[in-house]
Amino acid sequence: MNPRDWQTYLVTQESLSGGRRSLEVVTEAIAGGVDVVQLREKGTDARWRYERGSELREVTAESGVGLLVNDRVDIAQAIDADGVHLGQSDIPVAVARDLLGPDAVIGCSTSTVTEAREAEAAGADYLGVGAVYGTSSKDVPEEQNGTGLELVAEIVDAVSIPVFGIGGITAENAPPVLEAGATGVAVISEITAAEDPEAATRALEAAVSEGDGR
Repeated sequence: MNPRDWQTYLVTQESLSGGRRSLEVVTEAIAGGVDVVQLREKGTDARWRYERGSELREVTAESGVGLLVNDRVDIAQAIDADGVHLGQSDIPVAVARDLLGPDAVIGCSTSTVTEAREAEAAGADYLGVGAVYGTSSKDVPEEQNGTGLELVAEIVDAVSIPVFGIGGITAENAPPVLEAGATGVAVISEITAAEDPEAATRALEAAVSEGDGR
């Protein structure tokens, strides 16, 4: 499971899924070619996330799509996820590595070059950078909401691990994120809130390929 092979990254949030279960959205996104899924589901308790995560683990494992868990190392272990994605207020990357082992994928959210370098030094496998265009899907401090493509480019230049832009990204504005050097893009609403998540994923895949100058 190598983040360098990912370009489209879905972050789940059932409350934004138009009354559908995340399992339905993820299943359609997998059909559309999504590369990796993160179980997020903010505002829900650990038992609920464990149950949803167990469902997602089954369908992602069958399709060979990576599954990560936001914040919760314990839930990642319980559902045999491929790894975790950590924020700046979560347990340190190095501690998660000790708990999950060398084969786990560990991502980290960063909004400054300093945070990016520290996460890489601590053993992160990839970085999430944003919110690139601004977002209402996540609770992001005002000073970090709409950080812009310049920050993506600065962090790409500062580290050697993959960088994924997140925050307000759509099929229409995804290409410049890749042009700034990102490996791929992570989205919530662009797929979860779409009337047709499979078609939305295909459109995002096409847009990312257009912007990919590698």
